[in-house]
Amino acid sequence: MMKLDLLNIMIGMMILIIGVLIGVAFLVLLERKILGYIQIRKGPNKVGFMGLMQPFSDAIKLFSKEQMFLNYSNYMLYYFSPILSFMLSLMIWMVIPYYFNLITFNLGVMFFLCCMSLGVYMVMIAGWSSNTNYSMLGSLRAIAQTISYEVSLILIMLSSIMLILDFNMIKFMEYQILIWFMFLMFPLSLCFMSSLMAEVNRTPFDFAEGESELVSGFNIEYSSGGFALIFLAEYSSILFMSLLFVIIYLGGYNLTMMFYLKVILISFIFIWVRGTLPRYRYDKLMYLCWKTYLPISLNFLFFFIGLKMILNYKINLV
Repeated sequence: MMKLDLLNIMIGMMILIIGVLIGVAFLVLLERKILGYIQIRKGPNKVGFMGLMQPFSDAIKLFSKEQMFLNYSNYMLYYFSPILSFMLSLMIWMVIPYYFNLITFNLGVMFFLCCMSLGVYMVMIAGWSSNTNYSMLGSLRAIAQTISYEVSLILIMLSSIMLILDFNMIKFMEYQILIWFMFLMFPLSLCFMSSLMAEVNRTPFDFAEGESELVSGFNIEYSSGGFALIFLAEYSSILFMSLLFVIIYLGGYNLTMMFYLKVILISFIFIWVRGTLPRYRYDKLMYLCWKTYLPISLNFLFFFIGLKMILNYKINLV
């Protein structure tokens, strides 16, 4: 029986990974289409019906290109960091609160935070092992930004966790049956949204790859498969962040069409912001984190701790 259960879990994981990869492919197509219409052009529309096969065409092109090897790079680290980065971004998906067959565990939020923190090392190794100034500078910027915003991200998540007193993501649905947490903590949900954008290095916080001055940031020396894996890891993280926002603030995880529409809406906001907002200045980005988001998230956290204590005291009195 144990072997059958493990086999079921492995098959479920494979289906999940394939689903995530297909989702990422069409998220890239959605982004290119939306950015095209924002810039008053069509976007991809030649390959397949209305450009539907474009992501698969790009994937085949990237993975069939010749792999470039740098003479002065630390070859093993340079080669394996995109693979590990991609694996980490897929591991995060294991914490979705499934009802059956897959892994649902009580410390899902902690596992997510651990995987996100490990992702920083992959960026650092990719930038350092390429052994060029541009990639090193890009990776240092990305690391400083990611670590800074992780602090406020964790504190904002702690406010929600204080309300449910559990690290299991399935509990968010049970506590949001009557009212979504977004209405209870509206300013905090907006801070969370922009922190997620900074966490995955998206516009207007994409300083790791500011094209005008850093060419392409930490991934400048990557081509073909390595670049494709870094790209896939980034978009997989964006899709998961959209899902996380829906779970925490927009009613939790439930297998309805409305749930998937909410995930698509948040992903659309990520793309919309990229098409409309200019890039921030780097010092302002850091000030925003340490001087704005950190005090706001700390104040909200103390407020919700106090609120929970008062509610527990009144319940005990009754």
